[in-house]
Amino acid sequence: MNICSIVLLFLLSLFHNSATYTAQGRASFYADRMQGHATASGERYDKKLYTAAHATLPFDTKVLVTNLNNGKSVVVRINDRKARHRHNVIDLSRAAAQEIGMIRSGSAAVRLKEVKNEQTGQQAQPAAVSEAKVPRK
Repeated sequence: MNICSIVLLFLLSLFHNSATYTAQGRASFYADRMQGHATASGERYDKKLYTAAHATLPFDTKVLVTNLNNGKSVVVRINDRKARHRHNVIDLSRAAAQEIGMIRSGSAAVRLKEVKNEQTGQQAQPAAVSEAKVPRK
């Protein structure tokens, strides 16, 4: 790695854009035959989890997917890559597609919005629980 590369990386880290990702387009969902196959992130596809494939978003990015036809939403985690396609912006797992009501149609018009970790409403670590002392007999 030369000095120009190091300087460029340093400058990019200083001016990192913190704007959230948004997009609109069509979503499709994985076929059941993909169950258990390896994803681009290395984990196995599980149709029961809320995961998705996107062309450019980093792995483990959480995205709120809203079906524009019925207003239903689901938060998915990006764990796979998909080919860039001018119509489909995201491929959802079967569970996520079912949550927003697009199983029957096979695809739907959706809006995507990146969700920051603070906005998920999920606790990062479980709260510590103290153990009660049991009296000896």
